[in-house]
Amino acid sequence: MTECNHTNLIEIMSQFSNVSEAGKDEIPSFNGSEKAKASDFANYFCSYSQIFHQKQMLSDTIRMASYHSAIVGNPDCFKDKIVMDVGTGSGILAVWAALAGARKVYAIEYTDMAKNAEQVMKANGVDHIVTVVQGAVEDIKLPEGTEGNVDVIISEWMGYFLLRESMLDSLIRARDKYLKPKEGLMFPSHCDMFWAPVHDKEDRFQIQQEYHGSMGDWEEFVESTKQTYGVDMKCLEGNYEKEQNEYYLLSSKWSELPSEALLAEPVCVKSFDMATCTIEDSKGILGADSAPFQFACESDATLEVSGFAGWFTSDFRSRSDPEGKDAAPKVDNPVVLTTAPGPYTHWGQQVFYFKSPIMLLSGEKTEIEGNIEMMRSKDNARLYNVKVTHESRRMNKTSGVVMNKNPKLEQVYQMP
Repeated sequence: MTECNHTNLIEIMSQFSNVSEAGKDEIPSFNGSEKAKASDFANYFCSYSQIFHQKQMLSDTIRMASYHSAIVGNPDCFKDKIVMDVGTGSGILAVWAALAGARKVYAIEYTDMAKNAEQVMKANGVDHIVTVVQGAVEDIKLPEGTEGNVDVIISEWMGYFLLRESMLDSLIRARDKYLKPKEGLMFPSHCDMFWAPVHDKEDRFQIQQEYHGSMGDWEEFVESTKQTYGVDMKCLEGNYEKEQNEYYLLSSKWSELPSEALLAEPVCVKSFDMATCTIEDSKGILGADSAPFQFACESDATLEVSGFAGWFTSDFRSRSDPEGKDAAPKVDNPVVLTTAPGPYTHWGQQVFYFKSPIMLLSGEKTEIEGNIEMMRSKDNARLYNVKVTHESRRMNKTSGVVMNKNPKLEQVYQMP
């Protein structure tokens, strides 16, 4: 296992792209070279080997309560079953599966956190049921007869705005190889991505101030360097401004928005049936499948639309696909995990701020329409870029007369 220290991380990241040789938008754990896998470990898996990072997720009450209710609250789905936990981390989901009555649990963990998970199994008296297997789920070897015979796959695979980190690829490959095609269950079973306009003036203003402050520092730096050392660095100003623009103004930001920040009813921009979704689905919201949206916003006072927010929900419910809806066990006590604005989750929401806000005026209605595309970064298949196209018009609520119309805008945001 690659040692995760500062020197190795910088060295690895400087040499290798985090993509698989199987394809430019494939994660390296599938058919990736050793160099690509090393880069993937440094960029992605490294932090998950730390108990501190696991503790942050284990302290997320909504996350924990949702999975606990879904697993322990549906013992008929687990009793005497074979279960696989993909990306077990500390192993808590595997413990719950065993306590819910599973006959056998395979807890798969790529990092050295697997050693800690083994201790957790012993400490909780389930090590005779749970076998911790260290390795990528694409590469592991399980006992003969396991392929196609797993009853339930559980996994906490979701990233920011659902897809960031691209762990879904590994889960799909595990499902296709190990899960019973008709009778098998996926926990969670369905996931939806949501999108809505939001009011977050203070944070948008703060980001703008930081950007302008950075550009002001550059001017002082150029002048100081020339006066002190006799070298003119102004020729780099355009490139520096581009970097700062991308970092501050064209990168989504993690936020913990209150429910009051929502300015319209959210729309679902993509849905995943975990029993049937494909690797192609996991690559984002692409081209012809770009997701349209339309919002009608009103306010009793002058208010700004600061940008758009994206989040997700994960459901634990019965299969709905034609092949499994009648054959698979029913989930009698469904659970919904939501990361919508409101109560805290470690996922929060991703906010895509406007450079200039759209204003809502009293007595008028503002309609915003457009579409969203989401695609993997060419340099790191676990990260995504989000292209947002939108236009708006403001009209009198009573007469419907259009008071103002803004032209179509297109922005591509990094989702770091």
